[in-house]
Amino acid sequence: MTTFPNLDSAAGEAALERELKGLIADVLGLGADQAEAFGPESGLFGHLPELDSMAVAGLLTEMEDRLGIVIEDDDVDGEMLETFGGLLAFAKAKLEPR
Repeated sequence: MTTFPNLDSAAGEAALERELKGLIADVLGLGADQAEAFGPESGLFGHLPELDSMAVAGLLTEMEDRLGIVIEDDDVDGEMLETFGGLLAFAKAKLEPR
């Protein structure tokens, strides 16, 4: 599990973004350059052939393991998986203290 500096800081958000890009590259078998090129509007589910329904399960499980979060079934929807920005916002919200 990775710990992140304050997510309200630029450094904290950048660390989370790097971790999420690495995680996606690892789970989907993408090249580091392809994952590094992801921006907020980069399409994920429905845009990357590697991200099918089986890969979604692996991606979410890996997010739980590496980020130390719990993802409930009710948390998962098409919007959070549609773009890299949506997935990043979801991860950030899960990591913020309650």
